[in-house]
Amino acid sequence: MSFFISPAYAEGSAIGGPDSGIFNIIFLVGFGLIFYFFMWRPQAKRAKDHKNLVSAIGKGDEVMTSGGIIGKVVKLNDDYVTLEVSEGTQLSFQKVHISAALPKGTMKSI
Repeated sequence: MSFFISPAYAEGSAIGGPDSGIFNIIFLVGFGLIFYFFMWRPQAKRAKDHKNLVSAIGKGDEVMTSGGIIGKVVKLNDDYVTLEVSEGTQLSFQKVHISAALPKGTMKSI
């Protein structure tokens, strides 16, 4: 019955030959580079930019939260910021939820 199977497959030879190990290493390195440049590096850059934004916020700055609330910073501490969203209305947020610093006068123009 072995006349239907070629001798190479019958003996169980490896597919791809001796160069397949090098190809696999090159493939894994290429996949790692793609992962680094398309996923990890942009995310690290966004995190660094957000950290710089949050650390640069000071009292009197106008900011927008990740929920879209715009307010003026009236109080700061290590983890929280208090925003005045309208006269007499103050809300407290975690600093990590600040998504953008706005130009002065943005609240009056809205």
